[in-house]
Amino acid sequence: MTTALAPPSRIGKAAVWAVGILAAATGTLESVVSPTLPLLQRELSISPAQGALLSIAMLITGALTAPIAGVLGDRHGGKRVMIWLMAVVSAGGLVSSLAPNLPVLLLGQVLQGAMVGAMPLSFILLRKLLPAGESQVAIGVVSGFFVGGGMLGTLIAGPIAEGLSRHWMFAIPTVAIVVATLFVRRLMPDDQPTRSDARIDWPGLALLSCIVLTFMAGLAMAPEAGSQPLVLVVIVVLLVAFVTGWLAVERRAAAPMFDLRLLATPAIWRSYVVTFAVCVGAAVAIYLVPQLFAVSGDGYGFGASSTDIGRYLLPAAAMAAVSGPLGGLGARRFGAGAVVTAGIGLMTAGLIAMAFIHTEIWHLIVGKALISLANGACITALVIKTATSVDQGNTGTATSLVLVIRVLGFATGAQLSGAILTAGTPAGSEVPAESAYVTAFVIAGVVAALALSVVRSLGKGVKE
Repeated sequence: MTTALAPPSRIGKAAVWAVGILAAATGTLESVVSPTLPLLQRELSISPAQGALLSIAMLITGALTAPIAGVLGDRHGGKRVMIWLMAVVSAGGLVSSLAPNLPVLLLGQVLQGAMVGAMPLSFILLRKLLPAGESQVAIGVVSGFFVGGGMLGTLIAGPIAEGLSRHWMFAIPTVAIVVATLFVRRLMPDDQPTRSDARIDWPGLALLSCIVLTFMAGLAMAPEAGSQPLVLVVIVVLLVAFVTGWLAVERRAAAPMFDLRLLATPAIWRSYVVTFAVCVGAAVAIYLVPQLFAVSGDGYGFGASSTDIGRYLLPAAAMAAVSGPLGGLGARRFGAGAVVTAGIGLMTAGLIAMAFIHTEIWHLIVGKALISLANGACITALVIKTATSVDQGNTGTATSLVLVIRVLGFATGAQLSGAILTAGTPAGSEVPAESAYVTAFVIAGVVAALALSVVRSLGKGVKE
């Protein structure tokens, strides 16, 4: 049974900005571990393998939380679920800021991973409570703030951890999340639940979780495929089994977490395919550009310090911050397909250019900034396309899968980059050959360019 929707309430710009600031704060907290991982390994006396576990703990739990939050938000109201979710995230930030050892810090990261679910919930709220044209721009603003917050966290985590302590790099964003959540609770009106009497499809959610975890395990094992082929085969078989089981469960469920008929909609499955390809390309740049800044190889690299790298990435942070609003405005004016086409063209050009032109610092600064702009605009337009191609009762569910695929795309791109650099490192050396960087950039550019064949059929405009 679906609850009839009340006419949307008018909300002011202050409410939209409150959601945007909350997105920025969560994006900042999400990104502080990666640039400070060496520091955390020293202070907590953890091995590189344990450090790798720490770096992906939040990523995995976030991918698992997003679809659950989306379903609950669709069925019980986005605002109510978001407030409870932010309480879990704030608890995780507090635990991380006080953590004396790795197990406690891992617990904090697991709790913080719930923040990824805030994005589909914000899309539910904005689409329900704003007129169609304004909701597109607002979704773009929130997406841009989240991406910009992630870049901000990358830039400030090191200085805060070195100047104050590692505890403060978790505590400061957590305080911002608490304050922003209070503003959202005060300024954002309650949204009416839909399908509030339907049961949650826990078997479907469990199988989707198994798919994500198995996929991540496969990525982690890929570099060792030559020495452990049987393990990789087992992982592939498990992945196929989980996907098959999930499809079977969703077809038969009385209230499936995801209506498989949506996957038959060209706008939906094409958006998912393009999201994966775009995120693979962006992840390669995110991983490789700092490496090129820091490395001092034979005739390439710049031997930059962490502080210098932060300054070099500042233009990319600025582009990431404005990319969401620009993507929303572009989707409203020209259609989501046009924005994604332009973004992929820009990303492909940036990746290919950096593959062959990286002899000066400004080459990488400009290339990374262009890719950040293209990535943010593409993802925003794809989220808008997905959100407006389904009815309001499925907004959170459909967009949450975009975020799951975004996580998988970034993980794939990062793992691909690391594997190529490892394979391209000469025996007895710790510095990859320059050709390894060229190969990784070219592969990423080709993956992004291939997505254009799918984008052309996304169609013009969006359904409202």
